[in-house]
Amino acid sequence: MSLSAAEDDSRSEIHIPADIDWHMLDKSKFFFLGAALFSGVSAALYPIVVLKTRQQVSSAQISCSNMSLSIMRYEGLRGFYRGFGTSLMGTIPARALYMGALEVTKSSVGTATVRLGFSDTTATAIASAAAGLNSAMAAQLVWTPIDVVSQRLMVQGYNNCNSCKNAISNVHSCRYKNGLDAFRKILYADGPKGLYRGFGISILTYAPSNAVWWTSYSLAHKLIWGGIGCSMGKKDETGVIEGSGFKPDSRAVVAVQGLSAAMASGVSALITMPLDTIKTRLQVLDGEENGVRRPMTVLQTIRNLVKEGGLSACYRGLGPRWASMSMSATTMITTYEFLKRLSAKSQDSLSS
Repeated sequence: MSLSAAEDDSRSEIHIPADIDWHMLDKSKFFFLGAALFSGVSAALYPIVVLKTRQQVSSAQISCSNMSLSIMRYEGLRGFYRGFGTSLMGTIPARALYMGALEVTKSSVGTATVRLGFSDTTATAIASAAAGLNSAMAAQLVWTPIDVVSQRLMVQGYNNCNSCKNAISNVHSCRYKNGLDAFRKILYADGPKGLYRGFGISILTYAPSNAVWWTSYSLAHKLIWGGIGCSMGKKDETGVIEGSGFKPDSRAVVAVQGLSAAMASGVSALITMPLDTIKTRLQVLDGEENGVRRPMTVLQTIRNLVKEGGLSACYRGLGPRWASMSMSATTMITTYEFLKRLSAKSQDSLSS
């Protein structure tokens, strides 16, 4: 059954909550609540990111279970949260930039495409792709320096693990006490460019990934509702489809959002994994030339990955990354949609 047919068949039967656009949001509440909610989500998922990062920079294949046991044995629970403070400090402004750029772009591009005569489904896909691309580029301005610092802190624990020491030979030799110390030492040694190491590949990784993710999410969201006979078509001012007889409860809405997010994450993780591995290694590892340690180039990184295992080496850490992206996306999108409804202005505010 096609999406348009499903929408037509269900128009008089079911309705879902109305979309909330940028102009309908209380901005201060949106950003304040967003910082709190997303910080909690980041804390819950951070250990998986540590596992993924250590697997990516390892020159040998180490399973998630062995890596986890090693971290617990030599570093304790604290090892799973190396660099978390730095990551959290960067998450707040990065998320603010991301959500702001996402909503502004989605609203403006969506309006423009509808005026150009595109169907609602096509307009949603175009607006979501543009919003994902723009928001990722905006967030990377803040996130790349935070990524560089937090990832170096993440892999420092290898020096405490005898079984893992030989797995990574090119980890930056400088020792950092904390995020601020790492920031200062990187700035002193390499200048501002040291903090933006891998910025180009980060854009190449996250911008297309976000464009694909948001497009896939919006289409999957519509298709799933269409498949169960639910329409996102003609609604009245309150979001209710005229003549509708059934309203999905909050659990059904969250389930559809979560499933759509997981589907989009699977595709995105597979497509962008090699780029993410290259980016992580560029930000963490150094090369050696005539006895002098220097930042590695993209070509050197690719050559090393080919020597270590070819294409399979590019997919080290795929399991944790897929799990992280799926859980993160599912949690983030449900939190994000919940946040938008918490931050929506009252009808009186909108009409005044």
